[in-house]
Amino acid sequence: MDRVRQGRPGVRRRIGAAIAVGAAAVLAVTALAAPAQSADVEAADVNVAKNAGFEADLSNWTCAANSGAAVTSPVHGGAKALKATPTGQGTAECSQIVSVKPNSTYQLSSWVQGSYAYLGARGTGTTDVSTWTPGNSSWQQLSTSFTTGANTTSVTVYTHGWYGQSAYYVDDVSVLGPDGGGGTDPVEIPAVPSGLAAGTATSASVDLSWTPVSTATGYTVYRDGTKVSSVGGASTTVTGLTPDTAYSFQVSASNAAGESAKSTAVSARTAKGGGGGGGTVPKHALTGYWQNFDNGATVQKLRDVSSQYDIIAVSFADATTTPGQITFNLDPAVGYASTADFKADIAAKRAAGKSVILSVGGEKGTISVNSDTSATTFANSAYALMQEYGFDGVDIDLENGLNPTYMTKALRQLSAKAGPKMVLTMAPQTIDMQSTSGGYFQTALNVKDILTVVNMQYNNSGSMLGCDGKVYSQGSVDFLTALACIQLEGGLDPSQVGLGVPASTRGAGSGYVAPSVVNNALDCLTRGTGCGTFKPSKTYPGLRGAMTWSTNWDATAGSTWSNSVGPKVHSLP
Repeated sequence: MDRVRQGRPGVRRRIGAAIAVGAAAVLAVTALAAPAQSADVEAADVNVAKNAGFEADLSNWTCAANSGAAVTSPVHGGAKALKATPTGQGTAECSQIVSVKPNSTYQLSSWVQGSYAYLGARGTGTTDVSTWTPGNSSWQQLSTSFTTGANTTSVTVYTHGWYGQSAYYVDDVSVLGPDGGGGTDPVEIPAVPSGLAAGTATSASVDLSWTPVSTATGYTVYRDGTKVSSVGGASTTVTGLTPDTAYSFQVSASNAAGESAKSTAVSARTAKGGGGGGGTVPKHALTGYWQNFDNGATVQKLRDVSSQYDIIAVSFADATTTPGQITFNLDPAVGYASTADFKADIAAKRAAGKSVILSVGGEKGTISVNSDTSATTFANSAYALMQEYGFDGVDIDLENGLNPTYMTKALRQLSAKAGPKMVLTMAPQTIDMQSTSGGYFQTALNVKDILTVVNMQYNNSGSMLGCDGKVYSQGSVDFLTALACIQLEGGLDPSQVGLGVPASTRGAGSGYVAPSVVNNALDCLTRGTGCGTFKPSKTYPGLRGAMTWSTNWDATAGSTWSNSVGPKVHSLP
C-alpha cells in the first residue's frame, strides 16, 4: 500500500492579524463567549428558525453562489449539518429570514466547526449583531442576542466564512424568542434525558439506557465528556473500552431545533480481563484501508468513511527501535483535535457494527519479527494498542517479506491475549500468493484457524500465473479470478479470500480495474457467471468479499468504488 505523503504541507498557512481585526470591525463583532440568557427570554419563547438543524437539507435557507450543502458528517446533532465553502471572492454566506415580534429580544446561537465561522443578524430595526471564531476542529457554540425595533416583523439571520478560507460547518441554529407568527420548526429543543442507567459491562463495553424524550429525533452519547456516538433510540452499547476502568457517561437529546444539555452523569466500570478485540465480521465483507496521512487523496476522519465498509484498516502502525515492537502515532494532517476524538470515532464505528483494525506495514513498513523475543514483543505491543484504542485486531501488510515461523508465533500469542473475536486480515502482494511454499502463504495456512480474510493486492504486479498454469495480465476479470483460485485451491477457506484492488487510477501505480470488473469477478467466483476466458471448475459462494486501497482514494473519486462494489459484496449468496 502506498503511503507516500505527496503534497503534504509543512506548516499551516497563517492569516495576518490585520485581516481578523478588519473583519471584526466591519462586521461589528460582539463577543466569542456565549452571553448569559437575558431575563427578557421567557419560558414560552420558541426557536423561530426553520430547518434549524438542516435535516431537510437547505430548505428555508439561501446560500450565496450555491456555496452550501447539507452533509451527514460532521454533525453536531441529528443526521445532517450545513457545509459551506468560501472562495477567493465570496464568504459562502447562508441566510434565512425569520418572523419576529417588534420590541422583543432574541437569543441567537449556533454550533460551528472549521475555519473562520461567523453568525449574525441584520435588519433588526435596532443594532445589527454578529459574532465569530477564527476556527476550531471540533464543534464550538457561537451566541449573541438582538432586540427588534418597534416596526420590525422579520430579521435575516446568517452565517458565513471568510474569503479564500476552507469550508466551515454549522448545525443546530437557534433564534430563541417570542413567536413572530411564522411558526416554529420544531417548537423547542428537547428536554434533557432522564433515567440514564448503566447495564451489563464487559471488559470492553457498557450497556446504557435512558427514558425516551417525546420530541427527540436522536440522542448523543458522551464518555468522560467526549462524544462517542449518535443513536436513534433510548439505549446503546458503548464499545472500545479498557478492562477494569471506570468511565462517566452522559446523554443529550436532539431534534431539528438543536441539542439539549447533557444528562446527569452515570458511572460504570468495565470488567477485568478480556481482550481488546470484539469484532463481528459479516459473512460477506467489504474492507477499506484508511490513511493516517495526507498524500493527495481526500483527507478523512474515521467518521467520514462510508458505511459500506465492514472492516476499516487504519494505516499504518509504526515501528520502534525495538525489534518487533509497534506503536501508533496519529498524524495531525488528518485533522483530529485530539487522540480522544480519534478513539471516539473508533468506538462509534464499532457501535455501528464495523470492525476497526490496525494495519502493520505498508509499502514502507519496516517491522521485523524474526525471533522468539521479537514475536512476543510484537504480540504485546499490538495487544496494548488494541486495548488503548479499541482496535478489533490487526492487518498484516508487510510488503518487504516476513518470517512465517516467527510471525505465526506472534499472531498466535496475540490471539491468545485478545480472544476468539480478534479480527486478523492480511494483504499480500500477488507474488506472495503464487505458491503455498511462499512465506506469506505459509503464514496464512499456519494461522488458518484464527484468520479472518486474506485480501491479496491485485495491482502493481504485471502478469502472473493463474491456478490453471496460464499467464494472465493484471487489469482483467481473468486476472482476479484465476489468481484467487490459487488461494481457494491452496488451502484457504472461501470465507478467507477477498479481492484487493485500488479504488481509483490514482490509488496505485497500475492494476486499477473498474468496479464492474470487480463485480464480474465476484459473480464468477461465487455464482459462475460474469467470467472471462477463465472459469473456475466450481463456485465458491462463501467468498468473503473485496478490499480497496483506500477509503480516501475512494472518496476522492466520489465513492464510486464502495457504492458499486459494496452492494455487490453484501448481496453475494
